[in-house]
Amino acid sequence: MTIAAFLSQAPQRAKRAVQTLPSGRDWLECALALIIVGAVAAPLGLMTGLLHVEPHPWAVILKTAAVALFIPAIGEELAFRALLVPDRSEAPRALWAIVGSTAVFTGWHVFETLWQPEHRTLFLRPDFLAWAAWLGVWCAILRRRSGSVWPGVVLHWLTVVAWIGWLGGPGF
Repeated sequence: MTIAAFLSQAPQRAKRAVQTLPSGRDWLECALALIIVGAVAAPLGLMTGLLHVEPHPWAVILKTAAVALFIPAIGEELAFRALLVPDRSEAPRALWAIVGSTAVFTGWHVFETLWQPEHRTLFLRPDFLAWAAWLGVWCAILRRRSGSVWPGVVLHWLTVVAWIGWLGGPGF
């Protein structure tokens, strides 16, 4: 399949990703992915200082959860996984789509520093970019395996809420 053909199918791909409801197995895989992401990201973040225990009041955590659901979780998952990662019905293999979507997602955080200069130092840290790539690859795997964008949305959302709410991430 050519890149042009792949991209021309993006709107239909995104529609299927949103409309496909995850199975019980998909949610179990999401829970497993959350454990794996945390098991790698937490030690990396704690060793480098990217993460540090800094719990916020519940009002701040609830506000963070509400905002993070839409941006970044739903917004970024639609852009980087629903549009770019094919489900099993569309393509027999998706390694390059997963790699490509992860690279674009990681690069997006660098690009964001153009209009969020207050996050430039953080978003350009190699450990942050590694953390973003690690999260991105797991969200892409969940999208591919389930055919749905929703497990990735939940993984992304919970990760961001934990980071901002309890582990020293920047607020909105």
